[in-house]
Order: sequence, then structure tokens, then C-alpha cells
Amino acid sequence: MKVRWAPTSTPTRHFCMSKVTDRIRFTRLGAADITNFVLRHAHDFSPGRAKLMITALRSFLRYLWQRGEIASDLAACVPGVPRWSFSTLPKSLPPGQVRRVLDHCDRQTSTGRRDYAILLLLARLGLRAGEVVTLTLDDIDWEGGRLTLRSKGGRWTELPLPADVGEALASYLQQGRPRCASRRVFIRQCPPRVGFANSVAICTVVEGALARAGVNSPRKGAHLFRHSLATEMLRQGASLAEIGELLRHQHPNTTTIYAKVNLPALRSLALPWPGGGR
Repeated sequence: MKVRWAPTSTPTRHFCMSKVTDRIRFTRLGAADITNFVLRHAHDFSPGRAKLMITALRSFLRYLWQRGEIASDLAACVPGVPRWSFSTLPKSLPPGQVRRVLDHCDRQTSTGRRDYAILLLLARLGLRAGEVVTLTLDDIDWEGGRLTLRSKGGRWTELPLPADVGEALASYLQQGRPRCASRRVFIRQCPPRVGFANSVAICTVVEGALARAGVNSPRKGAHLFRHSLATEMLRQGASLAEIGELLRHQHPNTTTIYAKVNLPALRSLALPWPGGGR
């Protein structure tokens, strides 16, 4: 069974996958097919994911052109997806929902203790998923109350270890962490007994925790708690510089995205709308 990727004969031509027995016929593709495909599917993804789709499509079309499967370079027909800096608001949870997610971790089980410690690191210290994955037993200074992190760009950072986070880590290490040779703090519950492979595992923990708590959020990755921490700090009166220092932003411009969620400050800067007082 072979697959053909070809346009239909309807006025709104689009790509389709149909089970046929003949060979693939890419020669039937035209500029309208490429444009319609992007217009139809770009809205299914976030701007970042949509740009990845565009990049993959252009590479695939150039490959077909180099192979002689199509007569012209249709990659030039692929429209771009705009992604302007600071065009979106950071997605976050209100403090009550963050607490609800934490409270729904079953700390009577090994997995629940592990997930609770992971979520506290995300919610209280704003750790990135990769920083949680690479955290080792040697990175915890129990006497000094500090964590040593491997941050983005190969930088090393020290953060204070809050009491509740330390208690959650100690509970997991003493009563939940499987015995193994790995020095990673967080270990897979199922064999092989090793640390998490990548950041996706942390995002899976977050997604499961949100589902257990019945919290519906448009974003379900580990950065959701990082954004929630920054938003709440701003609401409590913290400056952007203080937020950037805690989140370990290398450039101040990275923190300015949170200025858009400070509605009281933005209202003081807003100009009156012509005729709005009538």
C-alpha cells in the first residue's frame, strides 16, 4: 500500500492523504495547494510550532525539487508565519490554582512525593524543566540551604532553598526515591532506574498534575509555573529586575514581557480614548 499526497479537484484545493496503489505524484502540486495547506493548518499550532511546520515544509519541497519530483522550487510559495516579539501574554495560573495543583499530589505514594517536589521547584523557584532534570544530589547544600543549578548557556547559578521545598525534597529522597547508582535527584519510577531523559518528562508531570486537580489551562508545560511565579511576584510589588534575577534571565529584555500583565501600571500610562468619556 502506497500513500499519495496530492491536491483535490475542488476549487479550494488542498493536500490530502489517500490510500492508493499507484506511485506518488508530486508533479500535480501547485502554488495554490501550498498556500491553502499553510492557511488551513497554521492556526492549529502556536506561532512557534507553526514556524517549525513552515520550515519543515520548505525543506521538504526543496528536497522534492532537487530530486526532480517537482518542476519548480515550490518552497518559494510557502507563506511565512509572523511572530512578533512580546506579541503574546505569558500564560499563568492564579495562586489558588497553583495551590490546588500541589494539594492534589498524593504524597502517600513514591510518585506523588516525587511529583510534589518537582512542582514545588517549578512553582517556588521558577526552575526550568531542564534544570530540574539535571539536578543531582551533589547540587543540594543542606547545611547552607542552597541549590546549585546548571542554567541555560552552560551557566551555573546558586539559589536559596526554601524550607518547604527542602522538606519536599527530603521526603522524596528518604521515602520515595528508588535505590540506584544514578546521582540524579529525580529518578524514573519504572525500570530502568535512571534519571529523566529530557525536559519532556517534566512537562508530562505537569500535565498529569493539572489533570488530577481539574485545572484547565491553555498551556500545560513546565513554564506555566515559571510564568505564574513571575506574575504573582509582580502583583505583590516586585520589580522586573528582581523577577529577572530570580528567573535567571541573562538579558533584561526577557523579563519585560511581564510588564504587560501589570494592569494597574498600564492603566496609569494609557491615554484617554477619543470620545470614550461620552
